[in-house]
Amino acid sequence: MTKLYNLDYNSPIGVIEINGSESAIYSIMFAERQQLLTAANKCTPQVLLDCMEQLDEYFQGRRYSFTFPYHMEGTPFQKQVWQALTDIAYAEQGTYKAIAMSIGNEKAIRAVGNANGKNKLSIVIPCHRIIGSDGTLTGYAGGLWRKEWLLQHEKSVQKRSARQ
Repeated sequence: MTKLYNLDYNSPIGVIEINGSESAIYSIMFAERQQLLTAANKCTPQVLLDCMEQLDEYFQGRRYSFTFPYHMEGTPFQKQVWQALTDIAYAEQGTYKAIAMSIGNEKAIRAVGNANGKNKLSIVIPCHRIIGSDGTLTGYAGGLWRKEWLLQHEKSVQKRSARQ
């Protein structure tokens, strides 16, 4: 049995709970609370510290992708959808239909939406970059206000980088 560790990160849009083992991150989820419950200590595995540091760099606008190891737990179909989400570039958006087509199953739009909602690696597997075919924001487990914030954050960072 794999021993799991927790670490809280205080992001600009709320507390994020990081859960992982000695070797990989298993989940990155928004917590609906204000206070940090688990701080880093001498027993915190390096991979959790790396995850927290990279999330911090992302929120500071200095990181566009993530390099720490993570573990996706789900069905083969869910993993296929989540892998396809990682192909959506920073500050870009995709649709459920585009993801369904990219995995060779254009009729699986609802199933793609369902898999998207079960993503446990928020921000890293960028489900926040999925919008409706009509351009509207669609559901997000962390709340639509966070999804909107993340999309705006990425757009503003990209614009700032283009000007430099």
